[in-house]
Amino acid sequence: MTERFRSGFVTLVGRSNVGKSTLLNQLVGSKVAIVSDRPQTTRATVRGVRTMPGSQIVFIDTPGIHKPRTLLGERTNQRALATLGEVDVVCMLVEANASIGGGDRFIAELVQQVDTPKLLVVNKIDRAGKAAVAEHLVAAARDLGDFDAYLPLSARTGDGVDALVDEIEGRLPEGPRYYPEGTVTDQPETFLAAEIVREKLLAVTRDELPHSITVAVEEMEDGDPEGLTDPETDDPVLRLRAVIRVERESQRGIVIGRGGQVLKEAGTAARHELEALLGVRIYLETQVRVERDWQRRAHALDRLGY
Repeated sequence: MTERFRSGFVTLVGRSNVGKSTLLNQLVGSKVAIVSDRPQTTRATVRGVRTMPGSQIVFIDTPGIHKPRTLLGERTNQRALATLGEVDVVCMLVEANASIGGGDRFIAELVQQVDTPKLLVVNKIDRAGKAAVAEHLVAAARDLGDFDAYLPLSARTGDGVDALVDEIEGRLPEGPRYYPEGTVTDQPETFLAAEIVREKLLAVTRDELPHSITVAVEEMEDGDPEGLTDPETDDPVLRLRAVIRVERESQRGIVIGRGGQVLKEAGTAARHELEALLGVRIYLETQVRVERDWQRRAHALDRLGY
């Protein structure tokens, strides 16, 4: 008898910086979520798709659950928690190289309240010894409640990821193929471009600009059809405009940098990565605008899609 096709939705939850976005990229085999060592880098739920011969898993990368200091923080928390009761499997991540803390226990309590298969993922085993990983698994089982499976892995190297996929696949219901073969995300190109520009700016500005930056990208129309191709190669060119918003004039100076160097460096890095990901030449225009206290104003968050 032929096995029926299985499909379902899986959410990745945990504290900030436990490696959810890195794991999502590893699971789908392509970059669909930006990665940074800054807490609360992920602000929106990002979907990644992994299709196998007998199944399709739609992974949902959620913002790190944290103690919010702004309205934006409250909304990202709500977005992450809302996924718990809407999926087929919940994967909670903790770090192998950090002790289980109050934040982990808080999230685990919420996870335990839903009647959904639950997997506890101990990530970053590449940064901890075998004894530390084993100790972590024991502590997780003791302190975080009942999970259907406990899985050590490294999202960075991929070690242990196949075992996680097997555990998830076995718990999926029979269902349809939600996305066509070859799809790795349902995010539009403009969303991916905005996130990559923000990732590069966070990398270039280091600790100077932690959370006061947001990026929106739109595709630019060109009245001259010939202007949409590279004049040297005749290859198509995707024209994008990135609008970078900060909360203070001083932050605008940080983003632009002396002589425009910071913005140029981040924009160039973003363009090169987007060209590699999308397989098309990119023309990227950047603008920096000051929008005071956008993280704290409901109207601004609504308009910016948060």
